[in-house]
Amino acid sequence: MTTRTSTWRVPLALVALGAIPVIAGSLRLVDLATGSTMLPPNPRFSASPLPVVIHIVTAVVFALLGAVQFSARLRRRCAWHRRAGRAVMVAGLGVALSALWLNQFYPKAGAARELLYPLRLAFGVALVVTITLGFLAARRRDFRSHRAWMIRSYAIGIVAGTQAFTLGIGGAIFGHGQVTTSLLLAAAWAINLTIAEWAIRKQPRRRTRPAASQLAPSPR
Repeated sequence: MTTRTSTWRVPLALVALGAIPVIAGSLRLVDLATGSTMLPPNPRFSASPLPVVIHIVTAVVFALLGAVQFSARLRRRCAWHRRAGRAVMVAGLGVALSALWLNQFYPKAGAARELLYPLRLAFGVALVVTITLGFLAARRRDFRSHRAWMIRSYAIGIVAGTQAFTLGIGGAIFGHGQVTTSLLLAAAWAINLTIAEWAIRKQPRRRTRPAASQLAPSPR
């Protein structure tokens, strides 16, 4: 395997993971813009489309541009890494805040609400917190902490891609009841954060300041 291939292996895998929600979100935008029904219609989305549009657009930017930030080759280009990182942070906050709005005002009934409402609330707030801590760590040039917090934020924000697999595989095994579906959605967060913590801890423990060693951008 060449160095160039190795450099892009993780970003390409993350782009592939985000492809399902990106495609689904794009189809939803087309539905809202044209009135078509490529996806199952949702009257609440049609009645109040703005937060849905914000959520989809920011999620696409966060998923795709955030994946590119994992390329060591591009991280060596300090200007790119910083500028792209600012966009990733803003997009991540858009994802989190719009998700919290949708969770609050588009609630589901029954078991789905009892289980998913607090989970989505907790992880929406967690996404805001991890991005904020990542930003503050970059400002004080604590790039190791910055990298760790941004990995966690990406793991939370890209969860829709993992949920497509937990729902598909888990649903085929355990069924698609409300409680089961809610638990399978929650499992995706657990999987992503477990992998994120593994990725954070597997890196060499070294103290260095050059931007080339960082995974996410300094906003300065």
